[in-house]
Amino acid sequence: MADDDVKKTLDELKSKRKDALLGGGLKKIESQHQKNKLTARERLQKLFDSNTFNEIDQFAVHQSNDLGLDKQKFLGDSVVTGFGLIDGRKVFAYAQDFTVLGGSLSYVASKKICKIMDQASKIGCPIIGINDSGGARIQEGIDSLAGYAEIFKRNTLLSGVVPQISIIAGPAAGGAVYSPAITDFIFMVDGIGQMYITGPDVVKAVTGENISHEELGGSTTHSVKSGVAHFRSPSENECYSKVRTLLSYLPSNNSENPPNVKMTDTTKLDDTIRNIIPPNSNQPYDVLDVINKITDQNSFFEIHSEFAKNIVVGLGRLDGYAVGIVANQPAQMAGMLDIDASDKASRFVRFCDAFNIPLVTLVDVPGFMPGLHQEFGGIIRHGAKLLYAYAEATVPKLSVILRKAYGGAFIVMSSKGLRSDVNLAWPTAEIAVMGPEGAVNVVSRREISKHENPEVKRAELVSEYRTKFSNPYVAAGRGYIDDVIDPAETKIKLSTNLKMLQTKIDSIPPKKHGNIPL
Repeated sequence: MADDDVKKTLDELKSKRKDALLGGGLKKIESQHQKNKLTARERLQKLFDSNTFNEIDQFAVHQSNDLGLDKQKFLGDSVVTGFGLIDGRKVFAYAQDFTVLGGSLSYVASKKICKIMDQASKIGCPIIGINDSGGARIQEGIDSLAGYAEIFKRNTLLSGVVPQISIIAGPAAGGAVYSPAITDFIFMVDGIGQMYITGPDVVKAVTGENISHEELGGSTTHSVKSGVAHFRSPSENECYSKVRTLLSYLPSNNSENPPNVKMTDTTKLDDTIRNIIPPNSNQPYDVLDVINKITDQNSFFEIHSEFAKNIVVGLGRLDGYAVGIVANQPAQMAGMLDIDASDKASRFVRFCDAFNIPLVTLVDVPGFMPGLHQEFGGIIRHGAKLLYAYAEATVPKLSVILRKAYGGAFIVMSSKGLRSDVNLAWPTAEIAVMGPEGAVNVVSRREISKHENPEVKRAELVSEYRTKFSNPYVAAGRGYIDDVIDPAETKIKLSTNLKMLQTKIDSIPPKKHGNIPL
């Protein structure tokens, strides 16, 4: 080939690549920026290590010609796909391009997404999807819907195989919300990220209710009320930073262990932890104070922090080892378990188990939330999810009872009966079928009523019950608790036992899959 022909060929390549990088064109890019939104490629540059993102299918074009689509063909179509490095680790990702036909999903766009999902599956790498789309491309009809089905199928089959993360940085409406819903974690950006099955217009037409896009499906709604979103951020930059942080705790796939971080600090006794729990067992405290004492400095990364605040879940490190932490939160609803808390914790437990992340459970729970709303809402079914998740999990499981552990809630929170490996308790632990006050009212009702001073008698019996039954030594005496420890040595004990459990091998009976009470 002559030099002129080579130059002409390369010039054509450069021209096409330049066109592809413009997406829907300069005016559409400007419109995206005016909405305080980055473009698809700008987002991927923020997410990945500098100059490591490799784009795939940059020249793919839809083949539809109906309803004016023959005049609206863009190189790469409505999604940017590829792979790169995040903190030096391989990750596959796609970002929907709103500048091209509103980011609507075409058949070719779905093929691009499915291609990188298939590659991520073969190589064993996390998948990140940045959602910013008007939904199915109406002009393509059933082909667009079939494209969504192919993506949903892969989300499902890859669940528990490689970590899947969704970022909502624009609209995600109708069927489009189900791909993020199947993934492991959902991040939303305030003001621009929205998710809903039916938009405000449809809601008004069907129910007569007036509601804005933000109220219906914004980041606050899904982070606080519905629990659909795990994280929300005030800006895209902060969002991508949080995604990178999350990935730092996770293995690339289910056959690897989470990455370890070398720690310079030595684990030692911490006397200050003894002062966290108040002398009055009915007085609240913030369990985050305990978590931050037993994990490596600044390592705790809370998940779902605004939803079901009566339980805390998140990832942290113990001597550099990644662990998943589940803790009742006495500062909210006395730490009782309700429907939302059960759902939140059980899904997190199952995620950690799928990706070989040991579990540390901190227990201070007076029971399950009573009331008609909870019963009619199916708290039996929802609470059973958490029990099921702990019993099924085969990763190392450690627990510490800080204070209250009553009734069925004691069982559910990683008790020995649910195959927990190491169960510890502080001397402040109260372990019983129910609290002393409630137990005395049931068991000694007649004796109290006949006494000349019922209140004095009740107080006396409560004190006796607490001394005889509601303490950790009864449970320790029967082997349900492995050790009663000084709170100051909690981190040392957890670290020592975690290292002991590194070679743990456990399994569940052979089966196609269980039938968790969804």
